[in-house]
Amino acid sequence: MKPIYVTKTPNLYRIQFEYHPKLVEVIKMIPSKPRYDGTDRAWLVSINDARYPAGRDANWYVRAFSQWAVQMRFCSIVKEREVTEDINYDIPPMKPFVGEHYMLLQPYEYQLEGVQYAIEHKRCFFGDQPGLGKTLQAICAVVKAHKEAPIYGESFPVLVICPAALKVNWQREFKKFAGINAIILDDRNRQSWQSFYECKKSDGSPLCEVFITNYESLNKFFVRSVNKESKFTMKSIAFDQRVSLFRSVIIDESHKCKSSKTQQGKFVEGICKGKRYVFALTGTPVVNNNTDLIQQLKILGRLEDFGGYSRYVERYCDGPKQASNVKELNWRLWNTCFFRREKSKVLTQLPDKTRQYLTVDITTTKEYKAAEADMVKYLKKYKNASDAQVQKSMNGAVMVQMQLLKQISARGKIKAVCEFVHDVIDGGEKLILFGYLKEVVAELKKEFPKAVTVTGSDNVNQKQYAVDSFQNNPDCKLIILNFKSGGTGLTLTAASRVAFIEFPWTFSDCEQAEDRAHRNGQKNNVNCYYFLGKDTIDKYMYDVIQTKKNIANGVTGTDDQVEENMVNLAMDLFRDKL
Repeated sequence: MKPIYVTKTPNLYRIQFEYHPKLVEVIKMIPSKPRYDGTDRAWLVSINDARYPAGRDANWYVRAFSQWAVQMRFCSIVKEREVTEDINYDIPPMKPFVGEHYMLLQPYEYQLEGVQYAIEHKRCFFGDQPGLGKTLQAICAVVKAHKEAPIYGESFPVLVICPAALKVNWQREFKKFAGINAIILDDRNRQSWQSFYECKKSDGSPLCEVFITNYESLNKFFVRSVNKESKFTMKSIAFDQRVSLFRSVIIDESHKCKSSKTQQGKFVEGICKGKRYVFALTGTPVVNNNTDLIQQLKILGRLEDFGGYSRYVERYCDGPKQASNVKELNWRLWNTCFFRREKSKVLTQLPDKTRQYLTVDITTTKEYKAAEADMVKYLKKYKNASDAQVQKSMNGAVMVQMQLLKQISARGKIKAVCEFVHDVIDGGEKLILFGYLKEVVAELKKEFPKAVTVTGSDNVNQKQYAVDSFQNNPDCKLIILNFKSGGTGLTLTAASRVAFIEFPWTFSDCEQAEDRAHRNGQKNNVNCYYFLGKDTIDKYMYDVIQTKKNIANGVTGTDDQVEENMVNLAMDLFRDKL
């Protein structure tokens, strides 16, 4: 049971509480007809409204509602605050680029503005939408800082930390954009990689100044030991002294280390400590709520700019969804250590992207109906549950059952999807196909043996071979990926068609997957196809993913993410059957 939060502004009350259908029903009875603000997850109650009866103003109704919510044990306590003035949180324009960029290719103007921001702020997020070239901007920034440094060691040597599947891509991009040879850390150079930096070329410069590793290998290369007898903190970790060689760290997909409870998050924090330049690249810095930023800000050495941990939590993680003062946070991030641009605003020359869903009959109808009946039976049993612990346990159980329904539908769509794939590739076009289940991928591979894959079962070399073949070999028409291994970082502009036999829970993951094709280098309009099983949860989930807004909108200036309360989502879906 969580508090109910009441914020008074000059013109209205903002009321936030953990969802319960009875609370929604009652708040709608206030005469001014409160409206729901999806950005802050708050109900807005007008202060000045002619519909209030004599002797009872907005304050009376808000107090009565909040006290009733506590008395009925829907909420624990009432937390009140007041905002006395409206503050302008307009985002300042990006500064123009100054000087040389030192790249072998000419960056776009917006990319150079991002480089300028990074040079000035030194430890910051690159939050651009997928496909806008965050990799190029990060490379350009560290190279420019190095070239224009008064003494050697301003930004070089550089460490790149990225997902395993993207190591080769980063190596190629450094060569392509800056003409710089980078070394990937592996077992062969585990003990000797620093010698590539210590050895000098004829002009006195190091043999190599850029090193690339993946998150899972940080322990192996940069940690001497971890004290497991005490509580896991930074003091528990003894780092390899070679970490001190690096002057810059680039962290690709930085949301992967958003948790302070994981070794991965702590290792990255320790490696980045004291570094002059730290660039965190992510299109989704906020996945769940504002707490996702805490560890990432620690890694950047920026948490103190927001008042430290306690002040940050107090100011920006209040409310039932651990999100408060979202617009203020967005404004402070932009002015301190964050920038983000959207494709529609900076890449006017990029071809359009369209989405469409294709409803198909599934071959697993009988199995699906049985699983659906079990779900309805479960929801009926707990439909009126109000206890917080019961709701929490329900959420996990419902999530499992919803996932089962999605899986049954996915297996049932294989036949229809295969027919679609044949139509595309037999017509001479290339296709990117996203799935998730191993058995779905296996069935697709059986039908299309010449297809290449990027899945969790493929090693790094296999994944890179798949990408290269798809991009460069005219005879390679189909690539099959799952969201975890192939949904981010890869460039697959050889195709302008993207299809989904399954899709993830969030809009941001869908968009990341779509943008493997919809990015710089794409010359054709990109068409995205979502296959939805007829009379299944697919259509409902697709609508939720495409339309629901989340706290990420306020923080980053973008929108759309799935409702995370699975019980509410399932209740809504099966409303007619309960």
